[in-house]
Amino acid sequence: MATDSKTDGKKKQKPLGQRLLDAGLISEAQLNLALREQKRLGKYLGDALESLGFITQDVIASMLAEETQAEMVNVKSSVIDPDVIRLVPYDTAKKYQILPLSREGNTLTIAMVDTLNVVAIDAVEQASGLMVDVVTAPEQEIMEAIERHYAQGGSIEETMDQLLHRGGAAAIGEDMGEEAPMIRLVDQIVALAVKNRATDIHVEPDDKIVRIRMRVDGVMRQEVLMPKPLQSAVTARLKIMGGLNVTEKRLPQDGRITFQLGLRKIDLRISTLPTSHGENVVIRVLDKENVNLSLPSLGFAKHDADLFTESLNLPHGIILVTGPTGSGKTSSLYAGLGLVNALEKSVFTLEDPIEYQLPIIRQTHVQPDIGMTFAAGLRALLRQDPDVIMVGEIRDQETAELAVRAALTGHLVLSTLHTNDAAGAVPRLMDMGVEPYLLASALSCVVGQRLVRRICPECKKPVENPEKLLFGLEFKLPEEIPLALYRGEGCKSCSGTGYRGRLGIYEVMKVTEDFHNLIVARAGASEITALAQEEGMRTMLEDGIHKAVAGHTTVEEVLRVVK
Repeated sequence: MATDSKTDGKKKQKPLGQRLLDAGLISEAQLNLALREQKRLGKYLGDALESLGFITQDVIASMLAEETQAEMVNVKSSVIDPDVIRLVPYDTAKKYQILPLSREGNTLTIAMVDTLNVVAIDAVEQASGLMVDVVTAPEQEIMEAIERHYAQGGSIEETMDQLLHRGGAAAIGEDMGEEAPMIRLVDQIVALAVKNRATDIHVEPDDKIVRIRMRVDGVMRQEVLMPKPLQSAVTARLKIMGGLNVTEKRLPQDGRITFQLGLRKIDLRISTLPTSHGENVVIRVLDKENVNLSLPSLGFAKHDADLFTESLNLPHGIILVTGPTGSGKTSSLYAGLGLVNALEKSVFTLEDPIEYQLPIIRQTHVQPDIGMTFAAGLRALLRQDPDVIMVGEIRDQETAELAVRAALTGHLVLSTLHTNDAAGAVPRLMDMGVEPYLLASALSCVVGQRLVRRICPECKKPVENPEKLLFGLEFKLPEEIPLALYRGEGCKSCSGTGYRGRLGIYEVMKVTEDFHNLIVARAGASEITALAQEEGMRTMLEDGIHKAVAGHTTVEEVLRVVK
């Protein structure tokens, strides 16, 4: 956007006052008076026009946004990564009325008052060494945000020091103004979690300290040690953000927060739990912009993706995704729903909670505390003329039986189940009370999965003597695949872990007619697994080793999550 705007801007750029005059928003007499006021007081023209009552900042911003087709953004509530702020010097930001918001690769997004100011765009590109994309906001909001964010440019440790110097917990708790250090501290913690790609933030009170740990790539990592006097104020701030009862400290509470980081909106789910040292707080981070919900991006091999897709194209039946908590089951369901032709079918979901908004599909949030359980919701959905139903989780006998009966009456049902592998879903459903003869007719596909960490691409190195790592495993690579394994040595990019990001390893069990007798005879998971392998199913261990040989992960990581 920046390059085009520069070219066009040199041809048609006019002073702000003239553009307002041309748009009919002010008269010539008003402009002349505002220019004299601007010169006398040394104000910006927009401030002068506003102080004289001729126009508001919002009108100016809207006019400029419409003129340049730039997006209007709200910078008041934006939390911006300090590293992004440092890309543009304070003097440059103030001179040109610019606020850096976010960076994606080699592109820096900035909020500007005057989006046609090519001199300002040039100055930012030279200062940052990046291409510039432009959005707009009212002048007063940008200038206030510049002062706020550049003044806040310190680290989490510096913010905690400021709070401790304010005189203890009572003073800290009272200081909840919009620019208070306590607000900034919580914002910095959440921003750090998003920057590190954390899925969860744990605020864990201890006897003399508060430990803040984050789950990154499925592994807990300690990030911050916080002094005990800050505990109550941080907990109170998080409760306020989540709409929880600040005074209730004896009972668990749950809430949701929408957190704006630059231009990105991050959904946070907050849960509190009373402990002997105070309330433990866990925050689930749902960064929707950081998720690619397609089967290849999740790690499905072509063979497994084809089997899964074939089942999704069936008119009826049950498709289950199994695995422990945090193994990516919901993402697989969403990826599957993305392959369903929702324009030609009636698609509904029951979720707890709704994690990603999907176009065309009708999504319902389950609320057990008011009687809206999965079973109650499923009964209601069956009266809504659905073709495809996604049930977030089968938790009880009633939900399981309703799902099976829905599949047998012509509906395609997708759901999740907590089992160790794909074959384990069959005895699990029978244990819940589903009749074997009904299950044998309804079940069409079961996906078992785990998440493994990807090798960091920045420090990836081949392993010497890779045969040693596979010794003892009942696994043979096809002869046409050369044996090569890799690991990450640890670098700044991966915080010394050798891993960065995650991908899934899968086993996809297509339930054919051959399974009917085994299921009706209540066969165990081992017998069902043996038949699935005879029919070509690749187990999670085999899929993981193939991904290790392909250089995506390590054998140690596969064994950690599968064995």
